Amino acid sequence: MTALLTTPHSPLHVFAPAKINLGLSVLGLRADRYHELHSLMVPLSVGDALSFSASRSLSLRVEGADLPTDDRNLVYRAARAYLNAAGVNAGLEIVLHKNLPLASGLGGGSSDAASTLLALAELYPADVDLPALALNLGADVPFFLLRGAALAQGVGEKLTPLKVPETSLVLVNPGVEVSARDAYLWLDEAGGFTGPLDVPAILKALERRTEVPYLNALQPEVTSRHPAIIRTLHALADAGLRSPLMSGSGSTCFALAQTDVEAQAAAQRIVQTHPGWWVAACHTL
Repeated sequence: MTALLTTPHSPLHVFAPAKINLGLSVLGLRADRYHELHSLMVPLSVGDALSFSASRSLSLRVEGADLPTDDRNLVYRAARAYLNAAGVNAGLEIVLHKNLPLASGLGGGSSDAASTLLALAELYPADVDLPALALNLGADVPFFLLRGAALAQGVGEKLTPLKVPETSLVLVNPGVEVSARDAYLWLDEAGGFTGPLDVPAILKALERRTEVPYLNALQPEVTSRHPAIIRTLHALADAGLRSPLMSGSGSTCFALAQTDVEAQAAAQRIVQTHPGWWVAACHTL
């Protein structure tokens, strides 16, 4: 490895957006035991935050959550993978400010990892294949490199950027953690595979701000085991929002608003009736 002549003197601050699936179809199980997906993924205006500054060694500190700070953490693994691939012999202190709930279907860990790769590519430019590094870290990580909406296919690595109308929405997490691995296992056991999403119809409904014809193939089996998620979907509908849906493998659910003002008001109503839930009004990016 070669030493870098310059290192960052002031911290670099990076936003790591959450994502939702505006529809998640699982077409089937592949021969390699991975799932064939068809999903419309969009980044959001809420998320985690990271800061990067020069140090004598690679270290990670997490604020806001009890998470490991070694190789078990995707941020640490992403940083080490980039530095190794770039041939950079430099220390780095990373601080992860965790704002999103854990195991919530919002892609927080994947976004944190992708944001780490992008930050290091800015701090230490090198001829590194970021998408390859990202895919090695996890199926959702390449999406977050795009910083925009995309149709995800394959195991999530086949990404087609799409223009999605900016949409206001409310996120609600009832405090239940759902393992993505469990969610897909339950789907396999039930044989609940679904056909491709009607992406043009979804985009048209978002543009017109009408009910959106999307689905989440994982939702039936997850909600059957977690009644709190059913209550979350009902709470979103009762707040006057449209098209409630579970995001990813859950447990976060979302529903759409006509405007940011409507989303904020609905979020306040849900906070008042369910003070223990994590609630956020936001919009798509």
